[in-house]
Amino acid sequence: MFKLFLAYFILINIITFIVYADDKRRARRGLWRTSESTLVLLAVAGGSVGAVLAMLLLRHKTRHTRFVIGIPTIFVVQILIAFFMLG
Repeated sequence: MFKLFLAYFILINIITFIVYADDKRRARRGLWRTSESTLVLLAVAGGSVGAVLAMLLLRHKTRHTRFVIGIPTIFVVQILIAFFMLG
């Protein structure tokens, strides 16, 4: 069960990082963008690490309070949930 959880965690974070990176690329080129609700949903679905990394490494969505406060909050909540579930 733990291996399945770990595989999901890794996969959702890779996908989230790629979606954030693609959205940043599209923003620079003036193309159609990924909706903010989709970006937040990916973080809630377990991709908060990928989202935070994309925000820090790509400087993506760093001007939006919803992301600057919301995504790290989701990350902390997920860490707490994992701690209590595993501990």
